[in-house]
Amino acid sequence: MQVSSREAIYDLLKLEHLIDLVIPRGSSDLVRMIQQASKGIPVLGHSEGICHVYVDKDCDPEMAAKIVLDSKCDYPAACNAMETLLVHRSLLKTPVFDHIVDTLKQEKVSINAGPLLAKALRFGPREAKSMKVEYGGLECCVEAVDGVEDAIKHIHNFGSSHTDVIVTNNEDTAEKFLQSVDSACVFHNASSRFADGYRFGLGAEVGISTARIHSRGPVGVEGLLTTKWVLRGNGNSVGDFAEGGPNSYIHQYLPVEEDAGDSGSE
Repeated sequence: MQVSSREAIYDLLKLEHLIDLVIPRGSSDLVRMIQQASKGIPVLGHSEGICHVYVDKDCDPEMAAKIVLDSKCDYPAACNAMETLLVHRSLLKTPVFDHIVDTLKQEKVSINAGPLLAKALRFGPREAKSMKVEYGGLECCVEAVDGVEDAIKHIHNFGSSHTDVIVTNNEDTAEKFLQSVDSACVFHNASSRFADGYRFGLGAEVGISTARIHSRGPVGVEGLLTTKWVLRGNGNSVGDFAEGGPNSYIHQYLPVEEDAGDSGSE
């Protein structure tokens, strides 16, 4: 069936007896519309990719510049591209901050300042109209934060639970970030662009989900599978396993047998 209008999509979303899952791929407006319109069919997807990179005070300057540049400029239109750069306040007006900003400007990235950065810099970039924007191009927002706790709070307030990154050499700070940020993908010292099904080894990516049930993050074909329980008995009844009965339950992990044609090599 060829669908050429949004009106037809509304009709498709009424076919819950025929359709098990909807995976919308397109603009954030399209995805959001489908999520809101689908009442009886689950929707796997995300409407926005507002990804953050937080540069901590204990970062490696060159690593920070490399990760920020790749996260923003490798493919700016991707949903896993950096949209907001968070910088520890102590780095403002230092060579580290200047180098990162200059690196972005060399790639023609237009920079918008968050409200706290705008106050800290007397003559800085124009202030962002909103902190919750998916630019989808060579444009981003830069904001100052007081530390990792402040960065986590900012991400939870303005992020989209897609992909968020911390750049730091402090393992305790990194672990705090990794365990506290409630996003589908959370990285330490790596570009946000790694949030991809192929790069995760999932094969062809069918979608990215920011939901919490049942697949989250980049989703391959295996992530769409559900469970089917097959029981082979011999006239068993649950009464046989009741207290005092002749049988008892033994729960243990069993080895998974490989297919005969699977050599185990890649």
